[in-house]
Amino acid sequence: MRGNVAFLPISAEELKAIEAFRVGTRRVEAGGTVIEEHSRSAQLYTLYAGWAFRYKSLSDGRRQILSFLLPGDFIGLQDEFAEGQTHGVEAASDASFCVFERRRLWDLFHAQPKLGYDITWLAAREEKMIDDNLVTTGRRNAGERVAMLLMHLYRRAERVGMVRDGWVPFPFNQRHIADALGLSLVHTNKTLRRLQRMGLHKIDGGWLRILEPHALEALGDYFERPLRHVPLI
Repeated sequence: MRGNVAFLPISAEELKAIEAFRVGTRRVEAGGTVIEEHSRSAQLYTLYAGWAFRYKSLSDGRRQILSFLLPGDFIGLQDEFAEGQTHGVEAASDASFCVFERRRLWDLFHAQPKLGYDITWLAAREEKMIDDNLVTTGRRNAGERVAMLLMHLYRRAERVGMVRDGWVPFPFNQRHIADALGLSLVHTNKTLRRLQRMGLHKIDGGWLRILEPHALEALGDYFERPLRHVPLI
C-alpha cells in the first residue's frame, strides 16, 4: 500500500517507528466485530484490506453508521477522548488490519512528532467527513443523500486502487445505506431504484459502477474533489 499514490511518502526512520509501534495483524470476516460497541478497546488499527464501518446503536436496536472505512484509515482514536458509551466497528467484507497498542500512543507522539501530527491530521480528516455526513442527513433530500454517498464511497475506493474495470467492491446492502443516511429502508429502496433507472449507477453482485459520474455529482452536490494525499500509519 505504501507504493500507492494516495498516500504520503515517509522516511525510513518513520517506517521503522511504525513497525515498532505495530504489535501484529488481524483478519476479520465479513460481519465480524473489530471493536465492541460500549467497550473501550485496548487496540488501535489501520485497515489494510477490505471495508468496515463505525456505528452507534440505540437501546431499541436502531443503528447509525457514522463512517465507512477503507484501506489506509486509522481506527479507534475516538476512544481516547470518549466520555461514556463508545462506537463499534464492524467489518463489512473480509478485512485485514494492522494492530497497535493504545497505551503506546503517547510514546509514538513523543518520539516521532511528525507521525503524531499525521495521526492528528487523520482524526481531523475523519471529523470533516462526519461534518459532511451531518450536512447530508440534515439538508439533502433522499436522492441527493444517496447520490452523495455513492460518489463519496466510489471516489475514495478509486483513490486507493480498488477499481476493477470501472467497478469497485461494494459489500453494503440497503440497510447499511439507510443506517448511514437516516432514511427508512423503503425510502432507500425506492431511491436506489430510481437512480438506477435514470442510468446513473449500477449495483450488481456486491459491486458498484458509476455510469454517469457528472450527473451523479451534480445531483448530490458532490464537493470532495480532488482528494488529498493522506498519511498511512
